[in-house]
Amino acid sequence: MNWYQLLDLSAALLYFLGALFFLSSIPGTRHSLKLTSLLSTAGGFAIHSLNLGAKIAMDPLFTTSQAQFYVSLLAWMFIFLYLLLWWRLKLQFLGLTASSLAVILFCSSLTVSSASLQIPAKLSSLWFSLHIVTLFLSIGFLAMAFGAGLCYIYADKQIKKKARIGQFRKNIPALTSFDRVNHWAVSIGFPLFTIGVLSGFMWAGFTWGSIFSWDPKELFSVLVWILFAFLFHQRLALGWKGRKPALLAVWLFLFCLGSLLIINLFLPTHHSFRL
Repeated sequence: MNWYQLLDLSAALLYFLGALFFLSSIPGTRHSLKLTSLLSTAGGFAIHSLNLGAKIAMDPLFTTSQAQFYVSLLAWMFIFLYLLLWWRLKLQFLGLTASSLAVILFCSSLTVSSASLQIPAKLSSLWFSLHIVTLFLSIGFLAMAFGAGLCYIYADKQIKKKARIGQFRKNIPALTSFDRVNHWAVSIGFPLFTIGVLSGFMWAGFTWGSIFSWDPKELFSVLVWILFAFLFHQRLALGWKGRKPALLAVWLFLFCLGSLLIINLFLPTHHSFRL
């Protein structure tokens, strides 16, 4: 086992412990477990960052041609945004989404580590970096909105049913807190997603001679952009709040996740993660 693999396993273990400790803290008021979860997740993030940075520094062209790198980078984005929003909004409940998805994606990245992407030399340019970073950041924001949306829908349903307030309900923040996460995710995530899609189309024109080739990934990206634009407009222009934007954010993230798992792995596309 080389030191890269040791770092991979250490990060995966700490992410797993972060998710486990957080799940264990939900039924009661064990704040020590939540703190342990945060520290474990932050420790995994630090090791994950070191690992990604070292791989890029050692051989940037080889590293960025591997499917494993991009799945791992997406997991890194989830944790980065979770820590950022936790620091800014102090919503520990987002840790359940971030740490759980990070475990799934990071472990998945290890299973596709041998997959090599056919990336032309032009794709290592600034356009490619802009395309990947902005899209992954926007998906990361959607992941946070997904977690907040699920919590909002659950809590709102319990309130409308006038269900008995148990220990779990006592630990759930106010609905306005989850709505703030949705506002942040939409306000920042949509412009980032737009930049990511546009830079991808412009770059495709330079690389393949056409900005749009009816690739399944391109078609799905346009569909997600339209839905995202609708949510952005309704949220900021018309003042949408509450259950509707929460529900739409949940579906948008599921569409993005389905795109990664289905289109990238099973359909013929320029973005294929298949061996």
